[in-house]
Amino acid sequence: MAKNSTNSLRIVGRVIPYLWPTNQAWVKRRVITSVLLLFVAKIIAVGTPFFYKAAVDILSSSDQSVGFFIGLGAIGLTIAYGFAKLLHVGFQQLRDAVFAQVGQRALRQLALETFEHIHRLSMRYHITRKTGALSRIIERGVKGVDFLLRFLLFSIGPLIIELIMTSVILYSLFDIRYLLVVVTTIALYVVFTFAVTEWRVKIRKIMNDQDTDANQKAIDSLLNYETVKYFSAETREINRYDSAMQKYEQAALKTQYSLAFLNFGQSLFISCGLIIVMVMAAIGVSDGSMSVGDFVMVNAYIIQITMPLNFLGTIYREICQAIVDMSEMFDLLEQPAEVTDKLGAKELEVGQGKVNFDNVSFGYDSRRQILNGISISVGSGETVALVGPSGAGKSTVGRLLFRFYDITDGSIQIDNQNIKDVTQVSLREKIGVVPQDIVLFNDTIFYNIAYGKTGASKQEVIDAAKAAQIHNFIEKLPSGYNTSVGERGLKLSGGEKQRVGIARTLLKNPKILILDEATSALDSETEKDIQNSLMELGRGRTVIAIAHRLSTIAHADQILVLEGGQITERGNHNELLDLGGRYASMWFRQASEKEEAA
Repeated sequence: MAKNSTNSLRIVGRVIPYLWPTNQAWVKRRVITSVLLLFVAKIIAVGTPFFYKAAVDILSSSDQSVGFFIGLGAIGLTIAYGFAKLLHVGFQQLRDAVFAQVGQRALRQLALETFEHIHRLSMRYHITRKTGALSRIIERGVKGVDFLLRFLLFSIGPLIIELIMTSVILYSLFDIRYLLVVVTTIALYVVFTFAVTEWRVKIRKIMNDQDTDANQKAIDSLLNYETVKYFSAETREINRYDSAMQKYEQAALKTQYSLAFLNFGQSLFISCGLIIVMVMAAIGVSDGSMSVGDFVMVNAYIIQITMPLNFLGTIYREICQAIVDMSEMFDLLEQPAEVTDKLGAKELEVGQGKVNFDNVSFGYDSRRQILNGISISVGSGETVALVGPSGAGKSTVGRLLFRFYDITDGSIQIDNQNIKDVTQVSLREKIGVVPQDIVLFNDTIFYNIAYGKTGASKQEVIDAAKAAQIHNFIEKLPSGYNTSVGERGLKLSGGEKQRVGIARTLLKNPKILILDEATSALDSETEKDIQNSLMELGRGRTVIAIAHRLSTIAHADQILVLEGGQITERGNHNELLDLGGRYASMWFRQASEKEEAA
């Protein structure tokens, strides 16, 4: 319980700055205005039953022959009672309208902060994350903040104020017994509600987990639609999703059953309190110590208290759930970024584009080293190729140059600037990459090519497409550059996607280029065409080419063979063939396989 209280206070502490920001006076003015409107509404609400009581007393004390004036007084009081009710609702709605901009600003700011923070998190986090689960955490967390902002200010506080004011009136006008019954009823109601809700929150947590799991399975299956079709696994995916939904259904039923129990228990306490108070008031009217108007006013106040009390049960349940949801989101926001800019980091200045790996060591896990003290030097305008078996660490070199991870030993420099001493944004702006699997946004071809340069003009996009030899293909499409590529670019072939990726990188115009097995997933004919485009792309640039097919990098100025995280051979193509080592063995084997295929 102490742990839950501490966590709740932590969450509330995180939310308050969105309600009362230090540098935005207009937000504070709106909050203060909303609170003032709230107080006016509550004063009207507490005073309204007096009009009802006076009207009933006038009507009940007059006989049928009483003249016109007493009847007119009762009518006027009845109208005043109705008008007070209208004012109460009016001030509440005005309060909501004034506060709306505060709440929406908070939601937008929080959603933006979360989105920005997710992009700051390391590659390690994004490799292990689940997209569907992440989207649900953000969605529920933002809704939870909206709920907490609104109801902390407009429900819990006002409810307490109204209860205190009503209790004072009951004590002053009637008897302390009325106050004792009301206070006892409220106390029992609150204790019961809090206790049952704590139990329900645990059930809701299980239901949320099952909901997240089912959503993740659905998104995962849809993202891998093609793979599902390849293996005729529709039934398997449906059963997998149904299994997750069955667990969600069981948890949801428990939630509904527990809600029914809670609602009945709350009604039991409220009804008992109402019966006791009304019996006391009826006795008072019978012995003459209270008027009929007093009886009606007591009834009005009890109903006025019970309505927000019933709401309190809902509010507390929702606040507890909101805290659970927000806790997951704030845990995400508190997830530290593994790679950060050092204090005072400067912009990377690239002139010649020299790249140096000096005795670099790295492992994704401390128990398994990927690179062991490798040194690579790539001169301005040179092409260095990395070859070797899978798992040797070739692609890791590219990720380290982009600084997706920090190395454990050694240094990486660009034009004699350690990449740890420069900002990550400036570093990545100067490096381009063409990966094996080009990932495209579910948008137009124009958007995907233009992604390479912020604010790129149409002519610049067309020039890049021409250089990548895809312009003619695009022009033949019904919608041209406005053709949608589909999710992950599934509407395009592998070669077409690759050319879009090349055009995008050409538009970026980087001084340093990484080709990460950029043609290994293509057929031989398409590979040859793409290879010519890549040769053109690398002209005048510093290139690190990671390759599986050795024929694609035979032209490289230097070829490095990686095995077991170490460089075992260096040299150009002819030198390595003359050496007769690992590279020569790989070359002749691939050449033999090509001949057999032919």
